[in-house]
Amino acid sequence: MNCDYVRDISALDLSSRVTVDNPEDMELCRRLKAGTLARICVGRAGSRYRTETLLRFRADHAVAMDAVWSSVDESIVDKLGFVKVQTLVSNKDEYLTRPDRGRRFTQDTLAEIKKKCIHEPDIQIVVADGLSAPAINENLRDIYPIIVEGLTAKGYKTGTPIFVRFGRVATMDRISEALHARITILLVGERPGLATGESMGCYMAFEASTQKPESQRTVVSNIHKNGTPPVEAGAYIVSVAEIIMKCERSGVDLKL
Repeated sequence: MNCDYVRDISALDLSSRVTVDNPEDMELCRRLKAGTLARICVGRAGSRYRTETLLRFRADHAVAMDAVWSSVDESIVDKLGFVKVQTLVSNKDEYLTRPDRGRRFTQDTLAEIKKKCIHEPDIQIVVADGLSAPAINENLRDIYPIIVEGLTAKGYKTGTPIFVRFGRVATMDRISEALHARITILLVGERPGLATGESMGCYMAFEASTQKPESQRTVVSNIHKNGTPPVEAGAYIVSVAEIIMKCERSGVDLKL
């Protein structure tokens, strides 16, 4: 009796895997595959996907779904000394169906932020679970110390770090207004795609405010082990924050 297990389709390295029958230029296909996570050079079965391609698609889709519905391991933010707060959202289902509630806090929560956190920091760091808890679980321990050490070395006063449960990007504006931060840096789980469920985004704004448009934000995205590694991204974020501070502007008004 053959007791071999079926291989785990999600464990296949697709970066150089070409499944086109008799390609005109195999080396070109491999170079194309190495430069993108897109599903190219996969071939077909008649007018349909090959079984392997379809199964990998479904496996990657499952990873994305799990990322959206999972929760941040809060022991991570506890060990890093974050103050924890929550938006108006009460559960994950409400978070997905009422994005407006994920941008706001109760007055009591804002009062708690003002009471527990440093006021008028040069840099206020905020972390939100966003649409991918694994992005925080996998990247925060590496990126956060790099950012803090880099900012401290440059002489900036960093505020009390804040973790926002069920948080959207715009929570950074209300925290900035409450604490009068010069620059606010938000690290958030990005909406997962079919390439990874662990991608983190960073949004930075000078004197972030609810009265300013979305274009006030400078963005660094695709932070994960197969994109921009968190340590490298942390160093880059520090350098961008320094430019923002010197220029006193961010978003579309800042020319990097």
